Amino acid sequence: MKENIAMKNILILFAFISIAGLTKSQTSYFPPLSGTTWDTLSPGSLGWCQDKIDSLLDYIGDNNSKAFILLIDGKIVLEKYYDNFTIDSLWYWASAGKTVTSFMTGIAQQENYLSITDTTSKYLGQGWTNCTSMQEDKITIWNQLTMTSGLDDAGGDPYCTDDTCLNYLADAGTRWAYHNAPYTLLDGVIENATGLTLNTYTTQKLKNPTGMTGFFLQTGYNNVYFSTARSMARFGLLIQNRGNWDGNQIMTDTSYFNQMINTSQSLNNSYGYLWWLNGKSSFMVPQSQLVFPGSLNPSAPPDMIAALGLNGQFINVVPSMNLAYIRMGNAPGQGEVPLFFNDTIWQKLNEVMCSTSSIENSLEKNNIKVYPNPSNGISMIEVPGQEFETTLSDNLGRIVYSNKSCFAKLELDTRMFPAGIYHVRIITSLKQVVHHKLIISR
Repeated sequence: MKENIAMKNILILFAFISIAGLTKSQTSYFPPLSGTTWDTLSPGSLGWCQDKIDSLLDYIGDNNSKAFILLIDGKIVLEKYYDNFTIDSLWYWASAGKTVTSFMTGIAQQENYLSITDTTSKYLGQGWTNCTSMQEDKITIWNQLTMTSGLDDAGGDPYCTDDTCLNYLADAGTRWAYHNAPYTLLDGVIENATGLTLNTYTTQKLKNPTGMTGFFLQTGYNNVYFSTARSMARFGLLIQNRGNWDGNQIMTDTSYFNQMINTSQSLNNSYGYLWWLNGKSSFMVPQSQLVFPGSLNPSAPPDMIAALGLNGQFINVVPSMNLAYIRMGNAPGQGEVPLFFNDTIWQKLNEVMCSTSSIENSLEKNNIKVYPNPSNGISMIEVPGQEFETTLSDNLGRIVYSNKSCFAKLELDTRMFPAGIYHVRIITSLKQVVHHKLIISR
């Protein structure tokens, strides 16, 4: 009996040592808080297809990029700068910076300065909107984080934070709309709750513990975050590690963190607390009330979470792969928040990583036909032997048509759309994803 107990204890100890060793081997590397030292990993050591790297980096560079950084286990695998941009250059995050505000809201709740269930009026005062008191008091910090304030996003300047611009459209929590103004006012909520400026609070609680640089800068009604590309990568690494930086658990409110990176409400499955979520059954996009079936970025892993900003400012975090990548730059010419551009980067990255699930961005290789192109009337889409979903977006990234075909052929009447360049996305029943440009002429 004693021998059995001893053996059982040895097995338990062995299991504990094995688990501890496994955990240690999966722990991310963290760069020093200062200086330019940052460990690297070679693509070859990861077994990647190195002959595909130039195609990836050239594609990113050809689309007006300034910087691209890819991390695996916290180490730099790819880092490329374009157009005289350098490791020290500053660039704006645009709406990708919303995720910093989301993180800081969680820190403020963690430190008992606020609760996200509090009414916004508690921190901004009564009359911060043009609504009645009853309508205004239904708006909480949670509504600001989830884009469900119910304020009218289409009745004027969506960036305007003046009370006269913030008009009632629906009860808070009943409508999802990508509305910048209620988000921007979170800055005032945090400042009034903590008694510190947003820059001071962010420096103390986020930048100093992680070595990030950068600052919020008021530009018009917006409060825009600027930093180097590596600081953006540091933030991605922090999120990949669930708010932990090299053993320092900066975000201890695990409930808030989990809510932040998961579906936050039932209206847009692909939205958390100012973070975009992949792998959900449907998604909504800015400037639209349509709900589209399928995943936000089909070519990316389903557990990817993303910070997405104007002109293609990206932070992509994939916890299952210990991967994070950032892209900074000018507009690639595919819309305000160019989801297609992000998806195509993933297609090319899948090829670099020699993924068997990589998706060819080619009609011919997937045996798919779109014709005639250009089109001045009717276009046909053929996917032999498969059902498929089709979305058509204009050159501003707005989805203007969506359809799920139960047949192998779809007749698309293009006469209802103005002349111009459109983007077709086709998702087949075999999960092939193809993007194609369609020219509509008159």
